[in-house]
Amino acid sequence: MSKKVITAIAGLSLTAGLLGLVGVPAGAQAGTASQATAAMAAPKPPKGARAVLQVSPNPTTKRGQEVTITGNCGGGKELKAVLAGINRARPLLQNIRIIDDNPQGFVVKATLAPTIGNGVGPVFVDCGDEAGVTLLVTHV
Repeated sequence: MSKKVITAIAGLSLTAGLLGLVGVPAGAQAGTASQATAAMAAPKPPKGARAVLQVSPNPTTKRGQEVTITGNCGGGKELKAVLAGINRARPLLQNIRIIDDNPQGFVVKATLAPTIGNGVGPVFVDCGDEAGVTLLVTHV
């Protein structure tokens, strides 16, 4: 993986963590569409960090459970790799299989590692010149 992709992944991880901390501003009333839109609006990710992915089911509930990762490469050429977790010695996902590497709609299957516990871990995709990240929550 190139240094540019690693830098983009690190930036996405930080952004995902910060966006998770952002809530509706004090005094905002629930049910007002314009307030909800303003509270949830985020700037477009920078070039190199535009791949989008989702993990289903999320949260996971059983060790060894199969998950499906879907998304798009956000202008990238094709899905090249999927990484899960931060520590290679204790991966979050195992048996990662790219079913379809189509940049407009990729599909990946994987299983939750048998040694994983409760928590949150990142799932990254590398689409060559674009990268993406999401968080996987585990309740085992």
